[in-house]
Order: sequence, then C-alpha cells, then structure tokens
Amino acid sequence: MEKAVGGKTIELVLGDIVRQEVDAIVNAANPTLLGGGGVDGAIHRAGGPAIIEECQTLRNVRGECPIGEAVFTSAGRLPARYVIHAVGPVWQGGENREAELLASCYRNALRIAAKLGLRTVAFPSISTGIYGYPTSEAATVALVTVASFLTSEPQAPDRVRFVLYDTLTFATYAGALDAL
Repeated sequence: MEKAVGGKTIELVLGDIVRQEVDAIVNAANPTLLGGGGVDGAIHRAGGPAIIEECQTLRNVRGECPIGEAVFTSAGRLPARYVIHAVGPVWQGGENREAELLASCYRNALRIAAKLGLRTVAFPSISTGIYGYPTSEAATVALVTVASFLTSEPQAPDRVRFVLYDTLTFATYAGALDAL
C-alpha cells in the first residue's frame, strides 16, 4: 500500500526490516545504542559486529543517544547502506511528551537521511514493541510527521517505507495512512 505525499511516496509493507534493500533502515534503538530486543536486536544480529563497533565508538564520543534523537552507522551485512538509530520514548500514559518525542525521532532520522542524500528509507513502528506505545497513536504520529517532512524538506527521501512485522500493525498503519 502506498500514498503520494508532496511528490514523494509513503509505502507500507508487511515484512522483515532487516531484508529491505533501501539506502537506510531505521533502528528502533535504545539510548545505549548497544542493541537489545525486538527490531534493535534483529538489526544488530543481522548486520553483524560492524554495527555494534560503530555504536560503541559513537557512545564513547557522545554518550548515550537522547530520546527523540538519532545517529547513523554503516549497515554491516544488511542490504542497506546505513542504519539510522532513532531512540523513541517509552509509553508512560501519554502525558510525558511521548508524542513530541516520537515525532522528533522520526524527524531526526529523516534529517540524517536528507543530509546523506538518501533516496529510500525503511522505518519500523518505533516504540510500539517493548516500549508499549499504543500502535494506533504511534501510527498517526509517525505518518503525520513523515508526511510533513516529505512536503516541507526539498532534500527529503523520495520513498519512505514502513516495514510492519504483523498484520495487526499493518492494518493499523493502513488505516492511519488512509486518514492522511
């Protein structure tokens, strides 16, 4: 499923993010940048040691990555060129700037992609796994933020793909994309 936004494309696919042949995949990272569970663990496992080594170097230079921010590394053995590590918020009921921080991590990942001149970027559903962000709310924040970036930033990627791991998440994002 896809939708044109400002001459660019937002696409939804059901699949595995580590198999995407795009310029960059976005990792739903934790602040340590040192891997974890879910998407983060899958990316680190599939990408191999190069990603963790680069993350350790970044961490040694700048410390942890704040919630809402993003950094990038090479993609190691993944079919992408880069991994953009974006740190989303843990859901705390919605009254602790979660939507603002989630939007910020999508924007910051896209700013990195634009700065690197990337044309295709694949995102997971950030913060909806172990971080507990309700998928329906996260999908709206993600899609509105990405659509706004694509229409306002001339250097934005041509195609932003959301790679959704299960049919319920896909259906939730599809409803949010239809509502755009």
